[in-house]
Amino acid sequence: MRIVDVNELYSPTGGGVRTYVDRKMAVMPTLGHEQIVIAPGREDRVEERPGGARIIYVKSPALPFDSNYGLFRDVAPVHRLLDELQPDVVENCMPWRSARIVGEWQGPALKSWILHNDNMATYPKRWFARVASPATIERAFGWYDRQMIRAMAPFDTIVTNGPMLAKTLGARGIPIDAVMTLGIERQHFSPRLRSETLRAAMLAQCGLPADAHLLIGVGRHHPEKQWPMVINAVRRAGTRIPVGLMLLGLGPDTRTLERQIAQSPHVRLFEPIYDRTQLATVMASADAFIHGSDTETFGLVASEALVSGLPLIVPDAGGAAMVARPAYAETYRAGDPYDAADAIVRLVSRDRALLRRAAEIGANSVLSDRQHAAALVAHYEARIAARDTGTARSRSA
Repeated sequence: MRIVDVNELYSPTGGGVRTYVDRKMAVMPTLGHEQIVIAPGREDRVEERPGGARIIYVKSPALPFDSNYGLFRDVAPVHRLLDELQPDVVENCMPWRSARIVGEWQGPALKSWILHNDNMATYPKRWFARVASPATIERAFGWYDRQMIRAMAPFDTIVTNGPMLAKTLGARGIPIDAVMTLGIERQHFSPRLRSETLRAAMLAQCGLPADAHLLIGVGRHHPEKQWPMVINAVRRAGTRIPVGLMLLGLGPDTRTLERQIAQSPHVRLFEPIYDRTQLATVMASADAFIHGSDTETFGLVASEALVSGLPLIVPDAGGAAMVARPAYAETYRAGDPYDAADAIVRLVSRDRALLRRAAEIGANSVLSDRQHAAALVAHYEARIAARDTGTARSRSA
């Protein structure tokens, strides 16, 4: 099966979607399938990957508010590529240009929309949270859901990356055909990678001794990640316990965060680590994972931390909350730095060895990326068979 992903969220310097797509390109060839990505780029070029996978970049303008990402300018170049590639399945994950491009393409491939996020939660619900209730905001921005439903009409299947997103969007009338829960690179992440020497060195970079507590956060410097709130919480917790924070990431808010941590001697920012083994080693060598986003739909990085043996400190909403369990996690009221500080103190006051053992047990429930890819292919095969035998349900009916 040849699968072509027309993906405006893919960027070499992106976050969770880049991680997901990179792993999918690595796994699909091992299952006997071909995965190709068409993505916006600064120039027309092709990046070859093992097993026949590749990324075809189409020269496109960058987003004005985040130059890491682009938006397809023209339909024609992407349609020409789809005509040449003749995929069995063509995928889309965004409601903007790529949805129109895939929806209007006249080729015979199965059209799949993979939902990775909820823009209603990421943007208007965050922007207007202080002045209106979630229900009021949903009503005011109901046009967005209606536009998405119209854009989905040409697609043969709509899938989500986990049950939380399916429940959220389904309640707003978005048609969901299947839940394809994401998996992680279990072969890379492991508590056995923990290095006490590295841990001590990271604490030293935070200006703390080896008997202090080391938290790690991973993610883009973007408002939805709520890193200013996390830093504020760590500073408040630091008045009660010796605790440091390492944040791995880059993004449009980097300079803002740099100014903020100038007043935080035990918080350090580091660029993203793209080498998966190195990232897994750094993660396993921390004492706990902390997260701020309550709008992410799947706790991908929280799952990676859990499989690395780390207990979690996460908000009580969003994808990371779905990963948390009382045996190995503390939750706090989303967006509340005071409650987050209390959660930090509660977690580090618990028995560290018991927490790590509980995390290792909890990690057994996390799927692998191979399991996810196999389930997704099986879903596509079933939908193609139903379409070919005339038993598929029409979305526009």
